[in-house]
Amino acid sequence: MKEITKEVYLKWYEDMQFWRRFEDKLAALYIQQKVRGFLHLYNGQEAILAGALHAMDLSKDKMITAYRNHVQPIGMGVDPRRVMAELLGKATGTSQGLGGSMHIFSKEHGFYGGHGIVGAQIPVGAGMAFAEQYKGTGGVSLTYFGDGAARQGSLHEAFNMAMLWKLPVVFICENNGYAMGTSVERTANHSDVWKLGLGYEMPSFAVDAMNPVKVAEAMFDAMERARRGEGPTFLEMKTYRYRGHSMSDAQHYRTKEEVEEYKKIDPITQVLDVIKENNWATPEEIEVIDQRVKDLVSECERFAEDSPYPELNVMYDVVYDQENYPFIPHKL
Repeated sequence: MKEITKEVYLKWYEDMQFWRRFEDKLAALYIQQKVRGFLHLYNGQEAILAGALHAMDLSKDKMITAYRNHVQPIGMGVDPRRVMAELLGKATGTSQGLGGSMHIFSKEHGFYGGHGIVGAQIPVGAGMAFAEQYKGTGGVSLTYFGDGAARQGSLHEAFNMAMLWKLPVVFICENNGYAMGTSVERTANHSDVWKLGLGYEMPSFAVDAMNPVKVAEAMFDAMERARRGEGPTFLEMKTYRYRGHSMSDAQHYRTKEEVEEYKKIDPITQVLDVIKENNWATPEEIEVIDQRVKDLVSECERFAEDSPYPELNVMYDVVYDQENYPFIPHKL
């Protein structure tokens, strides 16, 4: 694995700060009704993405996830201004404003969604791995899902087929403690989600996902195993989300004290503590990073606000193209 240096820590700090502030801005825009529908935020889970990106080869690896999917494409290289515009339903968005919060997508950058149906992405992620294996690219499919989706039957079908064909896929459960508002302890007779892989003799592990170093190490080992043709790995990333399931979640199922307790091991704070302990940046240099993050978030907001909404005809252009029905021309 690439060495985790001072530069890596500084990048982690800036990236995770930006992802956090970007979504804080989205929350504010949601309250102003500028972001419509559902909005599922990633606050608290940033170390999973930071660690994964350190282990990935972005020239060939792919990623697919559920609807908590705003910062992943940004990490993989998608212009954050376009992500913000997509959430505001603007024509300059990643899907011309037609996908919205739950369906960010970028084939160019290897990010395959953003899926609103719980667990739907699990077999699709295995299929992506089959394509990489078939084409001999050496790429690995990182397939993310939540602890609630771990109870879907499609997971077992995908696990079985992936092991049978030794597909280059890493299955990753982001266990943030609650499937919507239901705790993990109430959804099964055990709370160790990683053990689900053992029934298929799949290498399966729990990971401290509040620490990007632990994530990077586990991800790298799993991805190298996949590249060697040894098949999939299942990683349970033990994390925590500070906000509710979505912005409409009143969070009656947990206490404020519980949330504050988890904030004591905040991934951004952990990274910053290491930077300070090693004197890798002065307080003034940290302030410069923070200001750069703030400025970029503001730039994303301005770009999205100033962008136009899609023209009405676009709604029809993307439905279907039918040769014997020439009345609505297909333009996209």
